[in-house]
Order: sequence, then structure tokens, then C-alpha cells
Amino acid sequence: MPASITLTALLANAANAVATTAAAPEGQALLAGEGALGYFKKGGPIMWPILLVSFVTLAVIIERLLFLAREKFVRNPHASCLIYERVEKRDIEGAVRVGATSRDFVARILVNALTHRDLSLEDAFAQASSKELARYQQGIPILDTCITAAPLLGLLGTVTGMIGTFNSLNGTDIAASAGGITGGVGEALIATTCGLAIAIAALFPFNVLNARVEQVRADIANAASALNLAIQKANGLHTTDNTIADPGAGI
Repeated sequence: MPASITLTALLANAANAVATTAAAPEGQALLAGEGALGYFKKGGPIMWPILLVSFVTLAVIIERLLFLAREKFVRNPHASCLIYERVEKRDIEGAVRVGATSRDFVARILVNALTHRDLSLEDAFAQASSKELARYQQGIPILDTCITAAPLLGLLGTVTGMIGTFNSLNGTDIAASAGGITGGVGEALIATTCGLAIAIAALFPFNVLNARVEQVRADIANAASALNLAIQKANGLHTTDNTIADPGAGI
């Protein structure tokens, strides 16, 4: 019977603590909106690294989207077609001149390959392709790291918040430590929410950037096949002054 009375008393104290917290200003502040700054303060010290990750994520996304928009604007597939036509006619110098006036990344790759054809057409194409592909991959590893780190930091905030909650219960009355309990729970929830929100928001542009990189890989592969085909067609024509050095070299 004494044990039952003690358990009942503890439950009653817990219920009174929750009711008191809901009516107190601290409880109202946790549930009611205080604005971004208020929630940031209640999220605890872990909110600072989460804020840093959010800034880095936003900066990378904006820079990459601007880069893709700029590259899309300067794309000129027609220049590549003209280059292939000049190669088929063994007019290598003319093909280089056509590509030199274009800002298209495929045209730059073709110009670099044809310019160094005397050494190794294949190696020059591969080197230029790697350089152009690296331009499209910039920032993606950083964004990937932010997507991974943000929810982990939120989870760390959950742990620190729960630690604060249990410390508030250590050797004190539940009703007296109600503010500390709600503060720890609020810190855990706010940190977790912010970390997950950053990761979810960054996931969509991350997939868009990866899809664009794969498209660039496909464009480079198509350019390699088209140049190789143009060289094979050129080898069936009569030799002129502008011949392709090492006509047997493939891409």
C-alpha cells in the first residue's frame, strides 16, 4: 500500500508539473512562435554549427545553379556539328577555328583534342574531358557533406537536449524543474527539426546537380563517338594538305 501511495503521488506531481509548464511563460514560449531568433536561442549551442552548415549549403546551391544557367546559355551544339564536318573534309585548321569561337564545353574539348593531334588525339580528348567534367562536379562533394552532417548535428542537439532534461530531474522535484525539462525537450526538437530541414531542402538540388553531371558525361561520350566517326570518314577521302596526323588514332 505505501508503494502504491508513493507511485500515485509521483504521477500526480508529474501531471501538476506539465500543467504548470503549459501555463507558465516558459511553456508558452516553447509552444508559441517567437520568431527565428527565439527558436535559434532555444535550440542550444548546437544551433551554431547547424547555422554554419545552412549557410554553406545555400552558398553552394546558389553558385551551382548560376553556373548551370550560364553554361546552358552558352551551349552551342551547332558548333560541334561544324567541327565534325570540317574533320570529315580533313580541314583540321578550319575545325579548330570554328571551335575556338565557341564557348560550348564540347567544342572546347574537340578543339583541345584536334590541337594536340600530333601527340595523342585520344589523350588530349581525355584530358580536356576530365577538366570540363571537374567544372560541373565542383561543390557537389561539399553539398553531399552538408546533407550528411545536418541531420547528424540535429541528432547531437537531441542528445544534448535530453542530457539537459535529465540533469534537471537529478535530485529535484518535478514541478520545480519543469522549466529545465521543457527547455531540454525544446532544444532537442528544434535542433532535430533544423537539421532535417536543411538535409531535405538540399537533397533536391543535390540530385539535380548529379543528374546534370551524368548528362555531361553522356554528351562527352557522344562527342567522342562522333569525332571518331568523323575521323573514320575522313580516312576514306583523298589526302589533302590538312591531313589528320596518326589517322589510326581513336578516341
